[in-house]
Amino acid sequence: MSSQTALKQRAKYERPMIMDRRDLIANDPLVARIIDRAGALLLLILVLPLMAFIALGIMIVSPGPVLFKQKRIGRAGRMFRCYKFRTMNVDADAQLNELLGRCAESRAQWDADRKLRHDPRVFAFGRFLRRSSLDELPQLFNILRGEMSLVGPRPIVESEAPMYGRYIVHYCSVRPGLTGLWQINGRNDVSYRRRVAFDVVYARKGRVGDNIRIILQTVPAVLVAKGSY
Repeated sequence: MSSQTALKQRAKYERPMIMDRRDLIANDPLVARIIDRAGALLLLILVLPLMAFIALGIMIVSPGPVLFKQKRIGRAGRMFRCYKFRTMNVDADAQLNELLGRCAESRAQWDADRKLRHDPRVFAFGRFLRRSSLDELPQLFNILRGEMSLVGPRPIVESEAPMYGRYIVHYCSVRPGLTGLWQINGRNDVSYRRRVAFDVVYARKGRVGDNIRIILQTVPAVLVAKGSY
């Protein structure tokens, strides 16, 4: 049995015991989906000129694809293709393998958090996009497609699922989000273990009112750029 199939089965048959209230985000209330679609459409209309400028900047400073597409785990363990503006060199995978093979410190950092504080694969304009979170704007299309939400856990790749352990069922009970508790509480300055804890709390207790509060708190968090790299 593949790891993807096992993940889907766990999400289906081992759902966490938090499903008894209709207003919980984990129960996918209609009002939450309406807010997601309407909010994403409005934001997309507002930022389309900015997205065109970003795309042009990427083409100038780093010839290659404008978008980075990667399979991520969604609600109920379903895989989907997540979109971001490309912020790394086109040979980023080869660079990462070479770096992790020769630098023990980078290997330890990657194994712990799946992040590198000083990532040599990221080009200068890409670093700005990451710090400002503008690289994530294409995920508005994921929200319109029903694959993501405005608020939720950050979408993870399949190799990160073991880091959640038994709590992966909580992650799979909601849609991944453009923002969430992790973003407003320090982002990459927070340990991966604490990130998982944030996701569990949101899956167990998150409601529409919490989503609105998190969205409002995201604005100053993005402006301060704490934990963004």
